[in-house]
Amino acid sequence: MTDDKAVTVLGLGAMGSALAGAFLAAGRPVTVWNRTPGKAGELVARGATEVATAEEAVRASGLVVACLWDHRSVHQTLDPVTGALAGRVVVNLTNGTPGQGRELGGWAGEHGFALLDGGIMAVPPMIGGPGAFVLYSGPEEVFTAHRDALDALGESRYVGSDHGMAALYDIALLSAMYGASMGELHAFAMVRSAGVRAAEFAPLLQRWMAMVGGFHERTAELVDSRDYTRDVVSNLGMQAAAYHNLIDAAHEQGVSPELLAPLYPLMLRRTAEGHGHEDNAGLIELLFTRRSTT
Repeated sequence: MTDDKAVTVLGLGAMGSALAGAFLAAGRPVTVWNRTPGKAGELVARGATEVATAEEAVRASGLVVACLWDHRSVHQTLDPVTGALAGRVVVNLTNGTPGQGRELGGWAGEHGFALLDGGIMAVPPMIGGPGAFVLYSGPEEVFTAHRDALDALGESRYVGSDHGMAALYDIALLSAMYGASMGELHAFAMVRSAGVRAAEFAPLLQRWMAMVGGFHERTAELVDSRDYTRDVVSNLGMQAAAYHNLIDAAHEQGVSPELLAPLYPLMLRRTAEGHGHEDNAGLIELLFTRRSTT
């Protein structure tokens, strides 16, 4: 019989080790396993139990948290131990796609165990701290039953019974992060091309990004209503007419514009289709590759 508070963590990369450490800090018995041995020393010193096989790890706890390399590695690790998983709860915190989350949910049901799929919105040093939050999707009753344990990792956010929703939210949030990062890297390249130190420019960049980043709620309202004509301050046509200056200036400075260039054809296309008077949020209508039903 396993301890009701016990947790198993499969995978001891930087993130898996942080997860195991957070469970230990919360006073839970923790069993750890990693495909390659030798990574558990610090965790064992803090009280974790290291085992040699995934099956031993699974049998040690009713709650099994997987933080592995990719979707394939989840199956490589868990497929051979489905018998041991029966009646247990698996929380998959391996980064993946919505389709992969749904596939895992169906696969778990076929083998008699419950699955929550998750998305970690933090880097390893943030785990267990106030800034971290983790998204979960799957059976709500399973999330509710294990929320106390999961809260050790950061704020727990349930996003729906569809196993794919946590990955969808995760990928959407990461997409926003990478989009912003691309713009910031291009900005640093531009000023460095003129001999300006990035550290000198950074305070202005931070101030500017804080200001332009405050429009998420307004953009969301436009997207939900699909009315991009409301309260337009800087219309798409005007922005499209000037956007080439960003690309031309990059060429002048010997900087590749490839991080910025993909947006320009969309701006020109949307304007040519008669939407130049609208907010640039309307560009979203060009992104769907299949008919939206919502």
